[in-house]
Amino acid sequence: MPETGKIDRSFFENVIASRLGASRTDVSTGPAHGVDFGVIDVDGAALALATDPISVLPELGFERAGEFAIRFVLTDVAVSGLDPSHLAVSFALPPEMTDEEFGAVWTAIDRECRDLGVAVTTGHTARYDGCTFPWVGHGTAMAVGEHDDIIYPNGATPGDVVLVTKGPAVEAVGLLTTLFPDHLSLDESTLATAQSRLDETGAVRDARAIASIEGVTAMHDATEGGLVGAFHEMAGSAGVRFDIATDGIPVRPGVREATDALGMDPWRATSSGTLVVTVDPGHSDAVRDALAERGTPVGVAGVVEEGNSVVVDGETTDPPESDASWPVYERLLDEHERR
Repeated sequence: MPETGKIDRSFFENVIASRLGASRTDVSTGPAHGVDFGVIDVDGAALALATDPISVLPELGFERAGEFAIRFVLTDVAVSGLDPSHLAVSFALPPEMTDEEFGAVWTAIDRECRDLGVAVTTGHTARYDGCTFPWVGHGTAMAVGEHDDIIYPNGATPGDVVLVTKGPAVEAVGLLTTLFPDHLSLDESTLATAQSRLDETGAVRDARAIASIEGVTAMHDATEGGLVGAFHEMAGSAGVRFDIATDGIPVRPGVREATDALGMDPWRATSSGTLVVTVDPGHSDAVRDALAERGTPVGVAGVVEEGNSVVVDGETTDPPESDASWPVYERLLDEHERR
């Protein structure tokens, strides 16, 4: 198990997979490495659920931090192809967080949920000694629909085209340049452009735009481990090979300059908001057109083949041991605290 970040496939299979509580026939899809959500059958209907930590970064401003935080929770159920509909949320807040600050976080969460048609159905909110920013709770997003409409992250099939929206390191660049602007040798315009990537970390609306298109076989949000990590999770869970060419993947303005300045590998850095989509080649254009109508950049990253590996630009890769942004964050935080 890594010191920071998500567990790897080996830890999941050896420690968790054989200890999943009671066996119930209504669990259609239980926990699996690389699969973001589970599914319960409720009288023939599908209830998809996904749970994620809630991270609130005061440096973003509390309202913006709330909007940023809730996107992660909702996206992991949106990639099921079903619309997020319900939210359960629990907060364990640090004692120093004021009522006004929490109110700003909650205002943003409420606004995003209203806009997406998501109802908050239950939760828990309290302050506790020992709790600290940014990890202040967790949320469970739910979506109700038909079993046949679900798109699974492990559904990639040989012959599919691999599409990628937005590109690498969108989240990591937006966060690090916003949190540590004085530690980067970037001109004012480039810095502002890199910081604006933080506004692109949501993927719920992109997932909605393509979920009903025939031929979409898998969707996944490129979080910890970045795009290389997402490729490995999808290929590994489906038992296939991804053959990827990075020159077909869009790179958002400011990302190359920022990752060079940060000394960070963009392809292994968290990029929440970036979707990896596999689709039957006969329907690839329809998916790209739907995303283009939303103004979302998308490129053809490669193809799915028989096998069990991820090949990037002709080289076989290993799954990232950790996210490339973590050591950069720790270094910048240490520099900031020593100033």
